[in-house]
Amino acid sequence: MDNLKHLLADSELLLNAAGEGIYGFDLEGKAVFINPAAERMTGWQAGELLGEKIHQYHHHSHADGTPYPAHECNIYATMQDGQERSISHEVFWRKDGSSFPVEYTSTPVYKDGKIIGAVAIFRDVTEQQESDRALREALAQVQALSEQLQAENTYLQSEIDENWSDSGLVGQSPRFKQLLEQVSLVSKTDSTVLILGENGTGKELIARNIHRLSKRAHNTLVKVNCAAFTPSLLESELFGHEKGAFTGATERRKGRFELADKGTLFLDEVGELSLEAQSKLLRVLQEQEFERVGGNQTLKVDIRVIAATNKDLLKMVQQGEFRMDLYYRLNVFPLTMPALRERLDDLPLLCQNIISELARKLGKPIKGISKASLKRLATYHWPGNIRELQNVLEREVILSQTSLIQIKHDFQANLDASNFAQLTLAEMEKSYIEQVLEQCAGKIGGVNGAAKLLDLPESTLRSKMKKLGISRI
Repeated sequence: MDNLKHLLADSELLLNAAGEGIYGFDLEGKAVFINPAAERMTGWQAGELLGEKIHQYHHHSHADGTPYPAHECNIYATMQDGQERSISHEVFWRKDGSSFPVEYTSTPVYKDGKIIGAVAIFRDVTEQQESDRALREALAQVQALSEQLQAENTYLQSEIDENWSDSGLVGQSPRFKQLLEQVSLVSKTDSTVLILGENGTGKELIARNIHRLSKRAHNTLVKVNCAAFTPSLLESELFGHEKGAFTGATERRKGRFELADKGTLFLDEVGELSLEAQSKLLRVLQEQEFERVGGNQTLKVDIRVIAATNKDLLKMVQQGEFRMDLYYRLNVFPLTMPALRERLDDLPLLCQNIISELARKLGKPIKGISKASLKRLATYHWPGNIRELQNVLEREVILSQTSLIQIKHDFQANLDASNFAQLTLAEMEKSYIEQVLEQCAGKIGGVNGAAKLLDLPESTLRSKMKKLGISRI
């Protein structure tokens, strides 16, 4: 003890001036030196600790209050094996019973080749940890904002790219005007809306306009195609996942519910959900709270839900294919989109609007369509509705050499109104897909592919083609 004490006394002036706390220990673990900085940090005065085994005073417990036995103490271990140690993530305890996080080094002291004790130098890292925590929180906020902006930009860009499709929301027929009045009324509320109607009637356009007219318009409209995901993938897509939640989850990802917070969530093709996926969706719609896959933090969201389907959900409920409780959760305010054949009076307005947008999109000086062509269009059954009309007109705009569209070729592909009624739904669907494939020169994927024009996932289109026996044109 005296050897170490005398040795430290030679440097006492320098050690007392140090900003870090310094303890000197003999081989029994008793304190032989304590500098003023250590006194200030711990509240223990040198006179109270010199000659004592001070582990029991300032190092007796871990941060969580569990015991920290002296034989496990890193400082004491240095006295035993002569190994220098640098330690973080521990605490020292003050005289008043409080603790503070420390970083310290324990260094053996030798004389004549023999270890005579150890010196521990420590510092309070409270401010550093608080700064680190604040920095991490700030970075997390920046990351969250970045993810939100990136997601919003993706959806905004998608909406911009498809703006020409908004031409479907024009018309003067009584049934369509009644629909728009209902849209105007429900847009002012937060009520859940269920949009019903055949494929291609413009259900998504109605959903987007309900969002635009609502008080949530300044926030994001997030779309989920329910037919595109298996139940397990849908859970991750809707709720997000934590890093390492499953194989391939290399980073944390926000789900569609989180991205739609304060905005609108559009569940397209909701009738395609499996019963398992319906159960998972119902809970979130009821509670508006969820956990990310692989996480345990409950997240609350404020969203307005709009769903769409071309199926008879009530019939599916009766057949046990759709949950009754989910049906009533979605069917608060139903809107039915009329088929194009039920609003043929709107053809002139629809065609003019679509042609104007196509002319701008394709850079062609097309002004309109002839009356004879309009009459010809009015004789068609339009199984693909407005989406099919858009496709037909886009083809005509591309082919036209004048400012007025003149439909001369047989765009109906020998499927007129008289023989359409004799076809099965599968035959009609097959014919329509074949027409679109021909228009796309057999191309399935990509920006100008058939899947894009049909508004279907590429995998879904390929599956339909296989089922219907369609080969590339």
